[in-house]
Amino acid sequence: MNEQVIGKLETAADKAAPVAQAVGKYRWTICGLLFFATTVNYLDRQVLSLLAPDLSKEFGWSNTDYANITAVFQFVYAISMLFAGRVVDRMGTRAAFVLAIVIWSLGAIMHAMAIPLGAGIASILGAVGIAAVPVSIAGFMLARAVLAIGESGNFPAAIKATAEYFPKKERSFATGIFNSGANVGAILAPLTVPVIALYWGWQAAFVIIGAIGFLWMIAWLIFFDTPDRQKRMSAEELAYIRSDAPAAKPAAVGGAKLSWMQLLGYRQTWSFVFGKFMTDGVWWFFLFWLPKYLSAQYGMGKEDIVLPLAVLYSMTMVGSIGGGWFPAYFMKRGDNAYDGRMKAMLAIAFFPLVVLLAQPLGHISFWLPVLLIGVGASAHQAWSANIFTTVSDMFPQQSVASVVGIGGMAGGIGGVLMSKIGGWLFDYYGALGQIYTGYMIMFAICALAYLVAWLGMKALVPRYKEITV
Repeated sequence: MNEQVIGKLETAADKAAPVAQAVGKYRWTICGLLFFATTVNYLDRQVLSLLAPDLSKEFGWSNTDYANITAVFQFVYAISMLFAGRVVDRMGTRAAFVLAIVIWSLGAIMHAMAIPLGAGIASILGAVGIAAVPVSIAGFMLARAVLAIGESGNFPAAIKATAEYFPKKERSFATGIFNSGANVGAILAPLTVPVIALYWGWQAAFVIIGAIGFLWMIAWLIFFDTPDRQKRMSAEELAYIRSDAPAAKPAAVGGAKLSWMQLLGYRQTWSFVFGKFMTDGVWWFFLFWLPKYLSAQYGMGKEDIVLPLAVLYSMTMVGSIGGGWFPAYFMKRGDNAYDGRMKAMLAIAFFPLVVLLAQPLGHISFWLPVLLIGVGASAHQAWSANIFTTVSDMFPQQSVASVVGIGGMAGGIGGVLMSKIGGWLFDYYGALGQIYTGYMIMFAICALAYLVAWLGMKALVPRYKEITV
């Protein structure tokens, strides 16, 4: 850090009073940008699940075929997360986010060309003597893979930006706000995608939604820079951001980066990895399979599922923002940031248990499973807002994105397993005329995952310990 910036910090610190005062709000502009990026991120990945019932009929996909397509996204996303975190730490948040959104927007648009892409893949495989994958499946798999590579950069970059722009006491709340963009995207998708597909065809839905990312990129380039170089932010706000983060003091900024092997040597890394592996698949399952669940069990078409999904994902906004705020209750009672977060996460982990009642009560009205699953999905978003922030609680800023990437890879692998298990269960029990049982098993896995995850995380890191370089 140059002398001018250090002087800026010292001057601001001298002026800062020990009580709260107006220090500026530009950091919330950055939070807003992250919110809209996450909204676009989830809009793009949700289009396929909303069109899945119709595409399955048009192309003759089984549940296993659809599970394979979604599993490609999750598998590539998992592997890419590992490298995305490293790329973000090396390139910096600004440039890495631009690269990510360009790739994922192109990947989203590529879905519209799935058939010619699939024909090309089949031709290449046939030329080398490999049994051809059905054209539609091959094309959608390729498009999902490109989408996954780009989208893997969103959360490592967003968590790193949050660590750069917010003091620890505000990070989970800021994370909860930008993470609620996932819910807004999931709400906007069923309100827009079926309409676009109805009037202009399913290809137009992928193209129009995919192009939105390029508009966000312009705003990002205009408004984002690192806090030290941010001309729109006051010196007082910069000092406030640095006030409770010892690892971000001037002497430590730009310090040594930890290698993957070094990071894997910390129990803190494995705690995050275990928590993500156990719980990310639950959200993937809700995101990718709810439209098919409502179609398979209640005979709903794409027009019928719009309102239930909008209600469900509106509920998850409350979970995301409320969950981000919740640890502050414990911090005000004297707990440090990590302990407050873990207490909040334990309370949150009990809420998904209500999903166990979704099938037993579903005969009364489809609204009961929708609302109960909504509680579980809300709890996931509350959990997510906190588990991400445990990384910035314990690791120096220059390694945050790398740890998020490692955990994201584990979460993606968990998502692949959930999708494959779901596809197998639904095909097996569907053939027996007992699809109810298949969903009951999956909902039980979803309900119990968070308590298992919390116990594992607590066993790995029983007490707060910050890692310094």
